[in-house]
Amino acid sequence: MPISDFLKELLLIQSVSGDEPAATSWIASFINQRKSNWKVVPEVFQGEEFHDCILLKFGNPRTAVFAHIDTIGFMVRYANQLIPVGGPELIPGTRLVGRDSLGEISCKLVVEGEELFHDFPRKIDRGTRLSFAQDIRVESEFIQAAYLDNRLGVYAALKLCENLEDGWVVFTTYEEHGGGSMPFLLPFIQQTAPVKQGLISDITWITDGVHHHEGVVISIRDKFIPRKKFIDRIIQLAQKSGIPFQLEVEAYGGSDGREIQFSPYAMDWCFIGAAEDQVHSPDEKVSLQDLESMVQLYQYLFKEL
Repeated sequence: MPISDFLKELLLIQSVSGDEPAATSWIASFINQRKSNWKVVPEVFQGEEFHDCILLKFGNPRTAVFAHIDTIGFMVRYANQLIPVGGPELIPGTRLVGRDSLGEISCKLVVEGEELFHDFPRKIDRGTRLSFAQDIRVESEFIQAAYLDNRLGVYAALKLCENLEDGWVVFTTYEEHGGGSMPFLLPFIQQTAPVKQGLISDITWITDGVHHHEGVVISIRDKFIPRKKFIDRIIQLAQKSGIPFQLEVEAYGGSDGREIQFSPYAMDWCFIGAAEDQVHSPDEKVSLQDLESMVQLYQYLFKEL
């Protein structure tokens, strides 16, 4: 599976949770450049009412897909201290990059017991977000880079837009640090063009029961448990499609699906995404076959659901 140039561009954007405007701007520009060539031109909703989220309404939606655009990272505290944003892997010597009022920053992560520091030779403005330095590696069977979670979920959602006739495609924020945008997005969706089912386009984990090259993962549960009736329907459609997939049953982890489950709406949800190794590190690794299965299954489900 060849990797699109736009995926490589997407991987280079910094958007640590709470500071997503760069990713929002890139996605908005991509939509404006491409939407006239899509099968259906969507209605686009964005602006301060939605913070840095973007909602696309195609035709008469029956289903919504949600893909978060933020990433994990670090925030500068006092002196040279750092605080994690989300749950990054704490690997001493990891290269971190960012920008503050004085210019570009490139430094290394220093881990001393439970304390985190940077080694940049000057003070960095308080509150500055730092991300893993990006190194994109594409081989015959794998893509490896920082922030495949959730750039690949965004990629699958944008690919879905090309031939989508009916549905919501929603790009959310804050997900990696506890969520926060779904509670104001869901009421707007349900008041504008209500749907009863949502799919979460996100990246999950390689585990003892989930392996590379065995297809996209349909999650039966993580920390939260979606309704079995809906999950069974998804699995039946996946079997009918002939697209490779595997099933996940985990006790931990969460996604924007949690926000749907905790909402006041009778809305089913299911997490569907490729699995990665070396989670939340600069070296996340995903099978290209599994990514292709993810793209194909989303396209199939939106026609059949």
